[in-house]
Amino acid sequence: MEHLLEAVLLGIIQGIAEWLPISSTGHLRLAEHFLGLNVPILFDITLHIGTLAVILFFFRKDIRNILTALVHLDFKSENGRLTPLIIVGSIPTALIGLAFSDQIESAFRNPLPIATALIMCGTLLFTSRFAREKTDNINYIEALIFGIAQGMAIIPGLSRSGTTIAVALMLGIKREKAFRFSFLLSIPAIIGALGLMAYKERETLIRAGFGGSEILVGATIAMIVGYFALKLLHKAIENRKFYLFAFYCWLLGTALVVLSMFVF
Repeated sequence: MEHLLEAVLLGIIQGIAEWLPISSTGHLRLAEHFLGLNVPILFDITLHIGTLAVILFFFRKDIRNILTALVHLDFKSENGRLTPLIIVGSIPTALIGLAFSDQIESAFRNPLPIATALIMCGTLLFTSRFAREKTDNINYIEALIFGIAQGMAIIPGLSRSGTTIAVALMLGIKREKAFRFSFLLSIPAIIGALGLMAYKERETLIRAGFGGSEILVGATIAMIVGYFALKLLHKAIENRKFYLFAFYCWLLGTALVVLSMFVF
């Protein structure tokens, strides 16, 4: 029952923070730290199954059109051009994850480095307020920059959605296209991270007492909550309110720095 309650709590946090630009990994680490939870890293990753399901559902038409274009080897249509762009963007994400995931994991277990990353994330989000949207087209250089930004978001406290969308806006990409490409690019990244961690820590879940029921409950809650969080983010981008999430990141980051100075 204890692990089931932990799964519910972490599922809610994952669902809210995965798609809102406030860093789900950072929030999961903070919740585990302050509540004294001994949760395997792999369990946090399995929560992404739920939020991945949200992406697959939310962008189901885009995914179907991209796959149709791929089957017909159509790389000239709008949907067909997305396939090589996603591949190009996924390469730096994969390389950064493979090269630095272990170091990042050990370095960002405590609140202070996460606080620093949250403040940096807030600054990036706020800066996107001054971006000028100019184009719907994404070229290969921009896709590469997208991928680097997504790769940097393995740092707990740097939001994946926040980093990629903010960078896209600052590159002059129109907000709807930035939103769409950011989340389509996240699909191979989430699948890759899940596969990598499943391989590295395949025995840890069972030893820690987290079984199928905890994984199912956590992923299901993350999926339900994540759907509404994604709708909220989409609305914020449409209404040019994306930058407002910066204030939350700054507030939480600053509070953590103060706590680190006087408590930790």
